[in-house]
Formats: sequence, C-alpha cells, structure tokens
Amino acid sequence: MAIPAGNAEAGAKLFKTRCATCHTVEKGGASKTGPNLYGLFGRTSGTVEGYSYTAANKNAGVHWEEQTLFDYLENPKKYIPGTKMAFAGFKKAEDRANVIAYLKEATA
Repeated sequence: MAIPAGNAEAGAKLFKTRCATCHTVEKGGASKTGPNLYGLFGRTSGTVEGYSYTAANKNAGVHWEEQTLFDYLENPKKYIPGTKMAFAGFKKAEDRANVIAYLKEATA
C-alpha cells in the first residue's frame, strides 16, 4: 500500500497520546519501556545501544524507512513475531502516515 501524505502536527498529537509512554525521540533521550527513537530512519531493528531487545527484534534485520515503519505500525506483533512491543498498532493508514511524518521531523 502506498503511504498517504502525513501531517506532522497530527502525528505529534498521536505520538504524545499513544507512543510517548514508552518512547522518547530527542537525541540522547532515555529508553523507557521501548527504545529511544532518535535516528530511527536508516537504522536496523534491535540496535539501540543499552536497550534490551527480544531476539525477534535483533534477528529481524528490519531497515527502518517510511515503508517498513508504515507496515510495522499497522500491527507490530504480526510484523515482528516475538516482539515485546505491546502496542496493538494504528489501523488507519492516515494515522500511521501522520506518526511517520512526525517521526521524520522529531528524530532527525
């Protein structure tokens, strides 16, 4: 599925309510229940230093780009079976696109 154009402002609101409990985005930010997402785009899954990943995340070898993140955020447990990410996903393509637009700005 093609990724629709995202709105970073709408994505920021979604991130704050659905993602920020477990993730930070700023450079040098702490890992919480989930890893810090700074530098996400272009990174390989399971590689944030100091974060305790499952073997599934380490071995998945996902290269995080817009398309892989778009697919992952729909249903993380289906995309990487064995991940400890408890989030059920964003079912709406628009929500995923908005979060990605926000992350592209916030994690660069």
